[in-house]
Amino acid sequence: MHERISIDPKVCHGQACIKGTRIPVHQIVAMLAHGDTIDDLLKAYPSIERKDVLACLEYAAALA
Repeated sequence: MHERISIDPKVCHGQACIKGTRIPVHQIVAMLAHGDTIDDLLKAYPSIERKDVLACLEYAAALA
C-alpha cells in the first residue's frame, strides 16, 4: 500500500497522495463514496492505475 501512497510536506500541504502525483487520497475516496466507479476514476485521472485506487482505499481503511 505505502509504495503507492506518499506523504510529503512539499506536496499538497503534506496530505497523503498517490505517489508521483498531486492527487490526494481523500479525493479518490470521496469520489468513490459519491458513486464514481474505479473505471470512472481511471478515465478522470489517466495517470493512475487500478492499484493506485485500491491503495487509496486500503490507506483510508487503515486510518479508520
